[in-house]
Amino acid sequence: MSDGPRVEQPTLAGLSAPQPRRRARARDVEVEAAAELPVARVAVELSPPHLDRSFEYLVPATLDAAATPGVRVKVRFGGQDVDGYLLERVAEPEHDGALTPLRRVVSAEPVLTPAVGRLARAVADHYAGTLPDVLRLAVPPRHARTEGEVPRSVGADVEPADPRPTAVAWTPYRGGPAFLSHLSAGGSPRAAWVALPGPAGESWAEAIAEAVVATLVSGRGALVVVPDARDVDRVCAALDAAGVPAWDPTRPDSTYVRLMADEGPSRRYRAFLAVLRGLARVVVGTRAAAFAPVRDLGLAVCWDDGDDLHAEPRAPYPHVREVLGLRAELEEAGLLLAAHGRSVETQALVASGWVREVAADRAEVRRRTPRVRALTSVELAREGPAAAARLPAPAWRTIRERLADGPVLVQVPRAGYLPAVACARCRSVARCTACHGPLQLGAAQATAQCGWCGRLATDWRCDHCGHGAFRSVSVGSDRTAEELGRAFPGVTVRTSGARSATGVLAEVPGRPALVVCTIGAEPVAVGGYAAAVLLDAAVSTGSTSLRATEEALRRWLAAAALVRSDGQVLLVGDGAERPTQALVRWDPAGLAARELEERSEVGLPPAVRVAELVGERGAVRQVLGRVPLPTGGDVLGPVPVQDAPEPLAEGPVQLTLAGSEDEVVVRALVRVPVGAGRELARALGASMAVRSARRELGAVRVRLDPREML
Repeated sequence: MSDGPRVEQPTLAGLSAPQPRRRARARDVEVEAAAELPVARVAVELSPPHLDRSFEYLVPATLDAAATPGVRVKVRFGGQDVDGYLLERVAEPEHDGALTPLRRVVSAEPVLTPAVGRLARAVADHYAGTLPDVLRLAVPPRHARTEGEVPRSVGADVEPADPRPTAVAWTPYRGGPAFLSHLSAGGSPRAAWVALPGPAGESWAEAIAEAVVATLVSGRGALVVVPDARDVDRVCAALDAAGVPAWDPTRPDSTYVRLMADEGPSRRYRAFLAVLRGLARVVVGTRAAAFAPVRDLGLAVCWDDGDDLHAEPRAPYPHVREVLGLRAELEEAGLLLAAHGRSVETQALVASGWVREVAADRAEVRRRTPRVRALTSVELAREGPAAAARLPAPAWRTIRERLADGPVLVQVPRAGYLPAVACARCRSVARCTACHGPLQLGAAQATAQCGWCGRLATDWRCDHCGHGAFRSVSVGSDRTAEELGRAFPGVTVRTSGARSATGVLAEVPGRPALVVCTIGAEPVAVGGYAAAVLLDAAVSTGSTSLRATEEALRRWLAAAALVRSDGQVLLVGDGAERPTQALVRWDPAGLAARELEERSEVGLPPAVRVAELVGERGAVRQVLGRVPLPTGGDVLGPVPVQDAPEPLAEGPVQLTLAGSEDEVVVRALVRVPVGAGRELARALGASMAVRSARRELGAVRVRLDPREML
């Protein structure tokens, strides 16, 4: 057969031209519709903002029984099969034309409950996002085999667990017992709690377990969201001790489940189904658990809301604190924002009266907390030249004395061995000859390596003086552990950190030992630590971030809270005065109140609502041009972005250094009063929908309430 052009015979005179054959579409095929409520409204899993609405489809009679609200479905959209969720069924369509029938019901399991559907819509509107993006976070991927492994209901002859409510851990706090009484009576109190360190039976995890038990007594469910798996383990252990058993398919009377993405698709979906089917009334998990379909939710708990792990890195970038706040309003549930510290956002809620403060008086704070001492250069002036040492003499003496009583914690803000090195002669920072990235050492005898491209600096010479030797600029946790091991021979030295050889430790024995860890990787010591030494305070507070002050105090308090009340905490280094004094006084609420007051004066979050737009200048200008500013709002920028941004929602964008002015990547901030925040979110969402429908060139990422403004 020839590969040349196709030749068609011309039409004979008097005959009509042949019509091209077309493939039959779904709507061209006669389908018998369901007898009742034949119209399905479906949320299609497509990201373009202009498609963020429900679409109507015909429910075939063959799918009538399976097509219930909340199930996953396959529908025809844009010439292809796409996934979606059936939101509701109605009798009459709003669309005038013929409806395309549903292709199939993926699973008869109604995974999207009405309450979670309303919450997902509220979160999307709050962050100027789309419902499909939120549903990807709220509903875990299906694991078909697991659906048959989880029972559908609890046996009729099985009585649910009946834990006995107590208030031991809440008694020392003003408003604590009243908070539990309100929960057990079926109320929905909202509280912000500054937790103090305490002995067994009075820790933060056991206090949360008591709040959960009080909620269960009222016949309602509870949801606890924590930053990481170690915190999940602590809360679960406290629930076990409080008489709330873990869910098990072989034990129908069980109550709580662990819901974490890190546990794998099968275990995660199994726990999700247990909650969905009402087999478990309590959920303990990490970020995505904020959307768990808990039946008759009575209490939502967020532990340590200042932790970055609570902020979702995917669009529309929701934060657990805000998600649980919206959920508490929609479902009329109680809310507990708890931490050893106090975020400025939580303090703003306290100041507005939306939540009530639960805290201990100063006498109780002094009784429960260890003694804190700040070893600044002023404090160490009498030490002479030794005051400049990274571990001054008072710190050495404290470690030596306290090792006799138990383990000593040493917190280091940097990981690795020598994260940064310099020329030993002229002290210029050592940089890679290929990409100019910083050089670092991974061990004492290791070859210097670039921290950016990974190239080994085998024949490195200083560009300024030609010298070939290094000196340390910053010291990491591995080098610190090595130095302490030499200084205290015979003492066990343990390391904890993501880059450590032993990984992140969850717990260490109560025997004498030195535990060197990076920030956030502090293990719990059995019986508590005898002392804690927090090194390099200036590094923790030296950031230009808007959150540097509160973040430094939050990290220090997390480590200090692991020390026994008769122990001692040493903060070493010239950190910023404000967080240093707040740590010494153990007053996180006072620091948060002062930070909020100053931010209100200069118009910074959370005193205002802020939206960040990053993208090509022309695209950002188009989006902003369609956004009417509410009264009191203003626009800051746009200004060129100095570094390449993260991948945007519409795809990765490269920083343009030359070419058209409209192609330069810029950043603009829209700032409005808090009361106009929802209006701003609606306007930005509408502008992005217009942009999507018109297929405007360029790329823009919109993020409300960004973690950083500076």
